[in-house]
Amino acid sequence: MVAAVIEANLNGFGGFSFLRPMFPFKNIRELTCLFVTLCVLTSHSLADEQEFIEDFLKREYSLVKPYRGLGFSSSSQWDLMGTAMVTPDHVRLTPDLQSRQGAVWSRVPLTVRDWELKVHFKIHGQGKKNLNGDGMAIWLTRDRMQDGAVFGSMNQFTGLGVFVDTYPNAEKNLDKTQPGTQRTFPYVSVMLGNGTLSYDHDYHGRPTELGGCTATARNALHDTFLLLRYSKSRLTLAVDVDGKQEWVDCADITGLKLPSGFFFGASSATGDLSDNHDLISMKLFQLTVERTPEEEDEEEEVTVPRVDNMEQFRVDVQEEGMSGVQLVVTLLFSAMGLGVLAVVGVSVYGRWKENRRKRFY
Repeated sequence: MVAAVIEANLNGFGGFSFLRPMFPFKNIRELTCLFVTLCVLTSHSLADEQEFIEDFLKREYSLVKPYRGLGFSSSSQWDLMGTAMVTPDHVRLTPDLQSRQGAVWSRVPLTVRDWELKVHFKIHGQGKKNLNGDGMAIWLTRDRMQDGAVFGSMNQFTGLGVFVDTYPNAEKNLDKTQPGTQRTFPYVSVMLGNGTLSYDHDYHGRPTELGGCTATARNALHDTFLLLRYSKSRLTLAVDVDGKQEWVDCADITGLKLPSGFFFGASSATGDLSDNHDLISMKLFQLTVERTPEEEDEEEEVTVPRVDNMEQFRVDVQEEGMSGVQLVVTLLFSAMGLGVLAVVGVSVYGRWKENRRKRFY
């Protein structure tokens, strides 16, 4: 039927008569059938993709507008903490004021094995570059609603932390002792905590960092996003902070094991310097991942987070030492001091010897 219509149109429009020698009637019919089949398959595939996104968005773990599941009622799925407050457009974790801490935590423990978390956030304020702080964190941890010194949450946590650090504490000093290691901020990093490891604020968590990248997410004129994906003991982090709607790889960690039953959260903190830290949405998608029987057998339940071969990720941070000039000056003054002591000692010894000689006369 469709082929006949196209053939009739070709007959009816003289402008297309030149196509007839190139495409005999039989070929047109075959090409038309192929075209229609491709259109049908494409429409089905697009519909299937849309259904996949809708079907696997886990709303019980997601925080989206208009934030109806957030608050202090018994039916809420998310809790507010500290200075966090809800507006129509975002959840403001901390305002652009000094010494504030705020957080939002899920009440529903995560039981999804393979997942992807998309975080839409905004960090902005009046402070100039490097005169703002401190940053925000995305969490998947055993303990929830615990305030502390790590971007508004507890230190020595058990679980996963992703930190958007906006203030360079000791980068200049670090570049003196380890040239070429200075970073550009804001900087996004990943840490896995087992309950005993501490986040080192002075060195931006370098001793325990598993991966990270620079992400100029502060005072951006466009939307900024993080994307976490966890599947088959592999965690990847990507960022979209340049307004190009493209994910840029930030960290890729293999051999990482996360227990089930942990809680998602987001927190932030300000100190002497400040910023607005806004959480616009957190969307969790369940991933459909095929596993072979061998992979199923290799899957193991863990109770404490861990990562294989953690030493390969560990960054050694040396304490700030004396420079070459400081060492020379120190040695020079030490030699002068020893010389003065030697002169005083010789003088005292000479007087003592002279006094002893006088006793015999």
